[in-house]
Amino acid sequence: MTAGGPASPGGAAAPREGAGPRAIDTVFIANRGEIALRVVRTCREMGIRSVVGYSSADADSAAVRAADDTVRIGPAAGRRSYNYPPAIIEAALRAGAQAVHPGYGFLSEDPDFAEICAANGLVFVGPDPGVMAQLGDKALARALMAAAGVPVLPGSDGPVQGERSVAEEAGRIGLPLIIKAAAGGGGRGMTVVRHHDDLVPAYRQARAAAREFFGDDRVYLERFWERPRHVEVQVLADAHGGAVALGERDCSVQRRHQKLIEESPGPGLPPGVAGRLAEYALRGVRSVGYTGAGTFEFLVSGEDVAFIEVNCRIQVEHPVTEMVTGMDLVREQLRVAAGDPLSVRGDQVAPRGVAVECRVNAEDPDRGFIPCAGRLTEFTPPGGPFVRVDTHAYAGWSIPPDYDSLLAKVIVWAPDREQALDRMDRALAEFAIGGPGVHTTIPLLRSVLRDPLFRAAGHSTAFLDERRSYA
Repeated sequence: MTAGGPASPGGAAAPREGAGPRAIDTVFIANRGEIALRVVRTCREMGIRSVVGYSSADADSAAVRAADDTVRIGPAAGRRSYNYPPAIIEAALRAGAQAVHPGYGFLSEDPDFAEICAANGLVFVGPDPGVMAQLGDKALARALMAAAGVPVLPGSDGPVQGERSVAEEAGRIGLPLIIKAAAGGGGRGMTVVRHHDDLVPAYRQARAAAREFFGDDRVYLERFWERPRHVEVQVLADAHGGAVALGERDCSVQRRHQKLIEESPGPGLPPGVAGRLAEYALRGVRSVGYTGAGTFEFLVSGEDVAFIEVNCRIQVEHPVTEMVTGMDLVREQLRVAAGDPLSVRGDQVAPRGVAVECRVNAEDPDRGFIPCAGRLTEFTPPGGPFVRVDTHAYAGWSIPPDYDSLLAKVIVWAPDREQALDRMDRALAEFAIGGPGVHTTIPLLRSVLRDPLFRAAGHSTAFLDERRSYA
């Protein structure tokens, strides 16, 4: 790692990057798509050799083309490549890596994989496996945050066992409620219950979904807020006691609990709410000894706030925070992994302006957001002042059917929200994507950007369901 960073408290020069106890000169990237390319770029700027592990479906990917070295880790199926620890560990060791960056998704929040990395002398770029295991159990994370004084929704004390227990807990919590997978995340495995007659069938459905998505059928209950805002706080923490909250991101525009638009700062929040969210996030960080990058997620209804979960990894929407703070979050991840302190203190973080991110997915919103695979005959991203496009796609590349449908993330910055939304609309209008059978979410995104309710920051997590019948 290269030298750099501000002076540390007290005026002494900050430790050189990489001067910690774990020197890192090669990072193995155990992921694909735009996040793999994103990590490659930061590694290059830091003077770190990058090695991308790829499946047979990604042999011609942009990340493979950009990396310093590559290793094939398996066939297209994720369970035999990106989700297969033996192949990743073998490839990382063969490449001479000291660290593994898991990106997001796949094995990024798997504490067992983090322990396997450590057992093989590899640094896992993420929090401690024990902390990850605690926070990855959503029911346990609720209990830990409540014990730390972070507000949570009324809910069950841990996973519920059996249909009778579900009925008893529902009577105590009240309706509507939501049934969530204890091992869940990413909006999957959730079922909303508004009527008592639906409770037992919903419980069975939620358990089946949890088993399918996560291999763990434990579920827990929470009171369901009908029209909240979904607001999250980006945190960074090191092993030297340093911890910072880098502002909030509003992620309320969602379809099936999956985020489509994110922005920072959260628009229209009541006075003092953003500060409280940051305080609660840092309280949570310190209570469990969290290190690395992470996101504390909350629901906000008026002045009421409630913790829902922690994402123990870099987020898809991390560029929003980078645009308003001027920080490289992947660089900070690698600093912490090497044993270095964060490059900033909390009083040095001063977000400026407004940033908005739109996720451009290869999906057809008019057909229930069905994914679209196929060859891209045209792919011309937008540009212009304060427009950033994180993508791995290019003209001539074929969208594989084996993975998620994210094609690109368009991120813009402006001094205020109105200018940022106008700039995003212009950028999306310029984005030219074409190919046989390929549809994208761009028309839907542009309709949201122009919606008066969204413009007035009056939207909630129910926005798409209520404004568009097919969402």
